[in-house]
Amino acid sequence: MPLTIHVIIIVIIINTMPYTAQVHVTPTKADVPSQLNPIIVDVCAKAIAARGAFTIALSGGSLPALLSSMNDSFESAKVDPQYEKWHVLLADERCVLSTHEDSNLGSLQAKLFSAISVPSNQIHGIDETLLPSSSSPSTNDDAKLTTSAIAEQYETVVKKVLDQSGGMLDLAVLGFGPDGHTCSLFPGHDLLKESTKWVAPITDSPKPPPNRITLTLPVLNERTRTVIFCGAGGSKLPIIRAMWKTQANDASGVFATELVDPAPYPCAMVRPAATKSSAAEGQHQHRLFWVVDADAAIASSSTS
Repeated sequence: MPLTIHVIIIVIIINTMPYTAQVHVTPTKADVPSQLNPIIVDVCAKAIAARGAFTIALSGGSLPALLSSMNDSFESAKVDPQYEKWHVLLADERCVLSTHEDSNLGSLQAKLFSAISVPSNQIHGIDETLLPSSSSPSTNDDAKLTTSAIAEQYETVVKKVLDQSGGMLDLAVLGFGPDGHTCSLFPGHDLLKESTKWVAPITDSPKPPPNRITLTLPVLNERTRTVIFCGAGGSKLPIIRAMWKTQANDASGVFATELVDPAPYPCAMVRPAATKSSAAEGQHQHRLFWVVDADAAIASSSTS
C-alpha cells in the first residue's frame, strides 16, 4: 500500500512539472536565420550520427525564405549536411497542386530546395493525383472525401518516413500566425482534440484555402524529438506575451521560459515529450525552441 501511494505521488509530480522552452531573440527578422539555422545544423548532425538519417517536417509561409541560407550555416559550422540522408515532410499542406501559389511544397521548392540538394524522391508532398480536376465541379461532400483521402495517404507516407529515424520525427520547424495557429491547427477547432490520427484533414480552415491536411498534436508532441518555432513582426507579440511566463527584455539574447498553463493557443500546445533516444544522443536540454525577432518579443520594439 505505501508503495502504491509513492507511485501515485511521483506520477502527479511529473505530470504537473512546468514545461520549459528555450528562446532566441534577434534584433530584426533578417537576423532570425543566424539563430535558427545553427539549431537545425546541430539536430541534423546528431540525428545522422545516431541513426544514419535525418527526418524533418517544415511549414510554409515565411519559413522557406528564412531557411534559404542553410548551406552557409552548415559551411560555417564545418558540418557536412549529408542532404542525401534527409527525408522531408510537410507539417501541413493546402490541397492544391504544387504549382499553385498557395502550395507550401511549391514555396519550399522555390526558396529552399532550389538551394540545397535533397533528393527529390525524399521530399514528400501530397499525392496530387487525388486532387479533383479543375474542370469538374465539386461539392462540400466531394471536398471532404478528397481531403480525407489525401490525409490518409499522407499519414502512410509519414509513418514510412519515420521508420527511417526510429519511429520518431527528428525535427519540426514551424511558424505561427497572429491568431496563434500553427500548421493547420486553428484556435477552437475540433482538430485540437484529435488523439489518434497522425495526419488529419480540414475542410473549414478559417484561413483560405479551406481544404488542407495537417500533422496533429499527437505526432508533434509524442513522435517528434525537437520542435522549433520561428516568427517575426509585431502581429505575433500578443501571442508570445500570452504564452511565455518570462518575457524578453533585450533586442537580442537567449533565455529559458516556462510556458503558461493551460496553453492559450494551438502553437502553445506543441510541447514535445522527452525520449530515451534524445537523451542518449546528448541532444539539447530543451526540446522546444522559439526563435523570434525583437518586434515579436518585446512590446517597446514592436512597430506594428
